[in-house]
Amino acid sequence: MAAKGVEDRIRELREALEKAKQMRIQAETRLEELARQEGEILRELEALGVKPENLAEEIERLDREISALLEQAESLLPWDLVGRGGS
Repeated sequence: MAAKGVEDRIRELREALEKAKQMRIQAETRLEELARQEGEILRELEALGVKPENLAEEIERLDREISALLEQAESLLPWDLVGRGGS
């Protein structure tokens, strides 16, 4: 009976080791994919002339610009004729 217990423990250890190897391979693959995506994003930012450390400021600037343009567009529409809210 003791031999069976040892064999079972060895089998469990082998299965756990194989599972750990598969998990490591999956994690490495995911890490490679994320690194590739990061590179793509950094190249896109560079093409747009935005440095990663200035990204939050750029997003805020674009939000302000969008708001200003929306206000400008709204001010140009004859709301008294067309009605607000699509009515």
